[in-house]
Amino acid sequence: MESPRTILYTGKGGVGKTSVAAATARRCAAAGLRTVVLSTDPAHSLADALERELGPDPTQIGERLWGQQVAAQDEMERHWSSVQAWAGELLAERGADRISAEELSVPPGMDELFSLLQIKRHHESGEWDAIIVDCAPTGETLRLLSFPDVLRWWLAKVFPQQSRLMDAARPIARAVLDLRLPGDDVLDEVSRLVENLIAMNEILRDRANVSIRLVTTPDRMVIDEARRTFTYLNLYGFLTDAVVVNRVFPEGVGDYFEPWRRRQLDALDDVRSGFAPVPVLTAPYFAGEVVGPERLDELAAAVFDGVEPAGVLHERLAQELRVDADGAVLRLDLPFADKGDIALRKIGAEVVVRVDGHKRTVVLPPALAGYRAAGASFTDGALELRFDDPDGRA
Repeated sequence: MESPRTILYTGKGGVGKTSVAAATARRCAAAGLRTVVLSTDPAHSLADALERELGPDPTQIGERLWGQQVAAQDEMERHWSSVQAWAGELLAERGADRISAEELSVPPGMDELFSLLQIKRHHESGEWDAIIVDCAPTGETLRLLSFPDVLRWWLAKVFPQQSRLMDAARPIARAVLDLRLPGDDVLDEVSRLVENLIAMNEILRDRANVSIRLVTTPDRMVIDEARRTFTYLNLYGFLTDAVVVNRVFPEGVGDYFEPWRRRQLDALDDVRSGFAPVPVLTAPYFAGEVVGPERLDELAAAVFDGVEPAGVLHERLAQELRVDADGAVLRLDLPFADKGDIALRKIGAEVVVRVDGHKRTVVLPPALAGYRAAGASFTDGALELRFDDPDGRA
């Protein structure tokens, strides 16, 4: 079975990612692909963008086009009901009121994680040519899917022993610690969740068919947030194949908005160099709200001018981190630069790189914040930054 083309859109809240996702889905369906667009954002707005009623299951809203707003509560009941019941009763026994106990039994971010598992079901169903996902306004949830080796270790080493150990420990825990340990149904549910997370990780790392697109606006704070997300997506092996810069002022906006437009154009230049070689797609600031078929198609025409929306627009991770006993090496693709003088400066968790007059700021993961910059080399269009661990922990 051929894998469907899967595109996940994420970005800071309010940048228009839902509209871009809906516009992409309409464009894919118009191109002849059987397409489903789904929202895993707890604050759903996909139905508003499409101007159609949507439910927790795919609803046909056009020729070859379906929409879905995933119900997080339904997903939690499917994946977490036994764990939630056990944890809720445990908290209630410790004095929490029933409502608080139920809320606290679901860790933050788990609701969207369960919603993302809808992708796995759609992926395995064979019904779709294209799956377009409107994610929550952060890429943090994707980090939970980025540790397959750790999850596999738990699955191989811990869960095979769970029943025997728990059977022995339960009477002691209840008698001595006054603690009710989870039953086999709870542990089985956790085991199934781990298996699903491993499968989701493998799906998302299929770079021939799956990619993530960042949506931003040409504003400094929003771009900084996109840069941080971009770093994590690269370092965790998830392919970003495009950056969409939304709400760019067109020419002729008048004297009042012209200074703002000039700042946007400067920011757009920084986006193109900072995210290179990933393609940067743009859309103008429309005069009205982008909702409904006509406006969404206008948005799609602007974003995908000369570009195939379902295509994989970039095929290689723009950043790659390697850690060994000597420290760490961060590879950056810099196709716009020629070999020449390289200036490197590390400021806390950021590295400012200058190559042949081009400036690029890279946000490092917190684990590298204490490392020292040890040097750099530039070959074959890629810059490698070397870092030493001051504590020798690498």
